[in-house]
Amino acid sequence: GTIFKVYQPVHEPTAQPEGEITQFELVQTGVERIFFIDDEEMLAEMGKSMLERLGYMVTVETNSIEALKIIQTQPDHFDLVITDQTMPGMTGSDLARRILQIRPGLPIILCTGFSNRISEEKARIYGIKGFAMKPLAKKDLAVLIRKVLDGEK
Repeated sequence: GTIFKVYQPVHEPTAQPEGEITQFELVQTGVERIFFIDDEEMLAEMGKSMLERLGYMVTVETNSIEALKIIQTQPDHFDLVITDQTMPGMTGSDLARRILQIRPGLPIILCTGFSNRISEEKARIYGIKGFAMKPLAKKDLAVLIRKVLDGEK
C-alpha cells in the first residue's frame, strides 16, 4: 500500500521566437567541388561523407603524388582543396605550394593533428587560405570552408 506522489513544476512550453536560428541552421553548406586529400583511407572516406552531407561534390585521394597529378591534368576542376599535412611522399604544405604553382589562387585548407613543421602563420605565407586542427568537427569545418570559398579573412 505505498503511495508515491511526484510533483513537477508547471511551465509553459517555450516556443522558439520567430527569427531565432536553430543549431541545424547554423551549419553552413555549399555546392562547390572539393578535392579532399588524406593518406588515411578511413579519414578520407569520413571526410568525403561529411562534406557530401554539407552539399559539396567531393573527390578523394589518399596519395599526395597522385593528387598532384590530378591537379596537373585538371587544374580548373576543383573550387577548393583540403589536404592533410602529414603524408608519405609529400607533405600537405609542399603539395599546396606545388598546386599553387599550377593554379595560383586556388583556395587550400591544410589540416594537421600536430606538426612542428607548419603553423597557421607559415601556411598563410605559402598561400594556404585555411588551417584546421584535427579532429575536424563538422560545424567548424563547414564555417572554415565557407570563409575560404567566400574570401573572408
